[in-house]
Order: sequence, then structure tokens, then C-alpha cells
Amino acid sequence: MHSAAEYFRTLADLLDAVQVTDGEGRALALQEGGDRAAALIESVRAGSRKILLVGNGGSAAISSHMQNDFCHAAGVRSMAFTDAAMLTALSNDHGYPEAFERCVRMWAAPDDLLIAVSSSGRSENILRGVRAAREGRAAVLTCSGFRPDNPLRSMGDVNFYVGSGAYGPVELAHHAILHYLSDRVAKRA
Repeated sequence: MHSAAEYFRTLADLLDAVQVTDGEGRALALQEGGDRAAALIESVRAGSRKILLVGNGGSAAISSHMQNDFCHAAGVRSMAFTDAAMLTALSNDHGYPEAFERCVRMWAAPDDLLIAVSSSGRSENILRGVRAAREGRAAVLTCSGFRPDNPLRSMGDVNFYVGSGAYGPVELAHHAILHYLSDRVAKRA
């Protein structure tokens, strides 16, 4: 086990090394990626659209928390697809890989924003949800980690990638990225 100081230093280094790409796969400086992501959120708010969030496990908890912050602090209508009854019903009736896809098809409208959070970037239900958002002409912001070739990393208009194979640090970095965006947009509300 690492010391507390080593653990927090590792987290700081991980945040310093976050990689951002655009929808064409071009590398963006972290600030430019943050600017573009904030502009997507501000556009959603200005157009009275909504943010939809998806994630599994710890990423679902992040999505649920950020729904609250985007609504309360940033003044953006937001919905995280984390309701247990809804997800279990959809999964039972249609299979877990279709759960978020069905939610997105039901709720997303053109110019909405889907925020997809996945440590691995490989969860089929997340990938299908993103494809459904794209088909419905919604914008997409992704947060992924683990392997640099994960498919989610190339599916968004703005893609944040955290280069670690450990759940805890990746989830903490994703939470920090989304908090930064929420706090930044809230200051302009």
C-alpha cells in the first residue's frame, strides 16, 4: 500500500496527464478541451436543452452526483439514467446492453448533450447509448480510462481520457473533470 502522500501525488500526476481529443480524434490541449466542453454545456443551457448522463457502478454514482450539480449549481436541466427500477426493468425485458440505448432514444432530443462516463470505455450499454445519442443528433462528451484504444474515447465531440488501469484513480479523475466543468459553467450562470 502506498502512503497517503504517494497516492495523492499519483492522482495529481494523473490529472496533469489527462488527454483530450475532439470528434475527429485530434489531440486538444487540456484547456482547449475544457473550453469546448464548457461551450457544449453552455449551449445546452442557452437553448433550453438538457444534459443526459450514463455510467455503470461508480461511474453511475458520478453521473447521479453530476446531474445534481448541473441542475442546482449550473442551472442546466439534467437527467442521469441511474434509477434502479427503470434499469432493471429494461435489462430484464431487453438485455442490459440495450438499457441506456433505450433511455437515450426515449429522452434525447437534437442538441441535447449526453455525458458518457466509463472507466474502461468498453461497456456495451454505454457504447450503444452513445450511438443512439449520435443518431438522435445530440452532442456527446466522454470520460474514459484504462486502455488508450478504448472505443468510447473516439465517440464524443469532446473526449477526456485518463491513462490509468485502476478504477479508483480513473473515477476520481472523471469526477474532478466533470466538477470542473460544472463549477466553471455555474460561474457564468
